[in-house]
Amino acid sequence: MNNPTSYGNNTRSVTAIWLGVAGLLLIAVGTLLPLLRVVSPVTRVLYSAGAVILLVSRIIRPSYKGKSLRVKRLMRIEFWSAIIFCAGAFFLWYPGAGPMDWLAFTIAGGFLEAYTSIMIPRTRAKEEV
Repeated sequence: MNNPTSYGNNTRSVTAIWLGVAGLLLIAVGTLLPLLRVVSPVTRVLYSAGAVILLVSRIIRPSYKGKSLRVKRLMRIEFWSAIIFCAGAFFLWYPGAGPMDWLAFTIAGGFLEAYTSIMIPRTRAKEEV
């Protein structure tokens, strides 16, 4: 039976999921190291690579085929959170930025990721009943 609300088990969706996980892990490491006072140019590269990988995963992810407008909106918010992380990566490299400007974008993107990761499964479960 084909469930229109599922992503399916095709290669594109699996790749998008793994890229998203890898991107979020790189962002987490790139955020944690400067907060622990580990000073290295590699941290900026890790964070930036994670942001770009997360954005690519959100772009190649199959679109939601269900009828729920709320789930579609939440998935769009996930896409925008990847763009927010990319803005944070920009401020890591921009010489005129303050030393913690990137952190504001990281917190905003992280909040949106946490919100959508809770609300998408909850909304989908309510609609299946």
